[in-house]
Parts: sequence; C-alpha cells; structure tokens
Amino acid sequence: MQRLYAVGDIHGSLGKLRSLLAQCERDAAGAPMAFVFVGDYIDRGPDSRGVIETVMALQARLPGAVVTLMGNHEVLALAAIDNSLNVGGWLLEGGDETLLSYGVANVHELPTKTVAWLRSLRMMYDDGERLFVHAGVNPEKPLDAQDDMDVLWIREPFLSDGRDYGRLIVHGHTPTRTGKPDLRANRLNLDTGAVYGRALTAAVFVAGERRPVAFLQASE
Repeated sequence: MQRLYAVGDIHGSLGKLRSLLAQCERDAAGAPMAFVFVGDYIDRGPDSRGVIETVMALQARLPGAVVTLMGNHEVLALAAIDNSLNVGGWLLEGGDETLLSYGVANVHELPTKTVAWLRSLRMMYDDGERLFVHAGVNPEKPLDAQDDMDVLWIREPFLSDGRDYGRLIVHGHTPTRTGKPDLRANRLNLDTGAVYGRALTAAVFVAGERRPVAFLQASE
C-alpha cells in the first residue's frame, strides 16, 4: 500500500530534510511512496539551494508522486524577482540567506531553473481525504472558492475554527511552540519550527485513513 508523506516548512534546513527523507525511505520499506510538501522551502535557514535541489531530485526520481505547494516565502521571492520594489520585504523575511546559499548578491541572479521551479508550485492539493495548503483556509468560504492570499497567509480565524471541512486540512506556516505537530479534528499543522532549532516533521498517510497513521521527525 502506498504511503503518502506530508512534509512541513523546511526553510533551508537541508540536513533535517535529508534525514527525514531517509526516515521516509525506511518507513516505506519498499512500498510505493508519494510526497506532499506544504511550502516554505527557502529563507532564514542555511541552505535553501540545497533544499530546492533535493526536492527537485526527488521529483525526478518519483515522477508524478511528489506534489510541491507554494509557501508565502516563495511568493515573496517571486514578487522580488518580478518587481524590484518588493526586494526589501523579501530580504527582511530571510531572503538574504537564500541569496547567500546560491552565492549571488541579487535576486535576478538566481538560476533560471530555480525561478521556473518556484513558478511551478501549486496553491493546494486535494487527495479526496485531505486538503493540503500552506497556511490554511478561510472558514467562511467553500474549499473550492479559496483565494491565494488566504491559503498562503491565513492564521486566524482558521486556527481557532473547529468546523468540519469535509477534508482534514493539512498545513504549515504557523510554527508550533512544542516542536510537535498539532493534530485537531479538522486540521493538522506540520510546521514544527525546523528553522528555529526544532524538528522537521512528516505525517504518514495511507489510503482510507483521513488522519495520519504516524509521524516522523528529524532534529538534525
């Protein structure tokens, strides 16, 4: 049976990503694997380039089985690329660490392949049991009517809302203070603060089970 691994916010934490992916390999034990990354691959941490290249390599190895979602930090980077007036805002959010990892001083020097990959990222992914987004959803709107601003940036009222969406909403964006994933009846927060010295987390899902069957974490 295929195992689906949903991975929280990475923020340039390459060592933790590599360790977590190795754990996923061991957990799958030869069974088919699929991945969903909930965004925020870049900024703040030491190796955004390494993270992106690792995820791209995983996509090449598992064609069609790796879903990469857009995070607000990727949106900030693209805004800086598309409009020089937005560069300062991105740098304040950790963009300078991303530039350093690429060995460049200007956002326009980022590799063409990297920029194309950033533009390819999806806003959401629905597998029938779960809806994967970066930040969450607007509780007042149907799932098929969400706008990009909400799925990329929302915290409240989403985090406090207990309604059943007909899907488990799997998200990141808001780091948990405990370093543990936050599983509620209607949502799962996978941002466990990897870039702040806490663990990087993956939830393990199987067909027919809406809630995760396990969690994997990498602390270094």
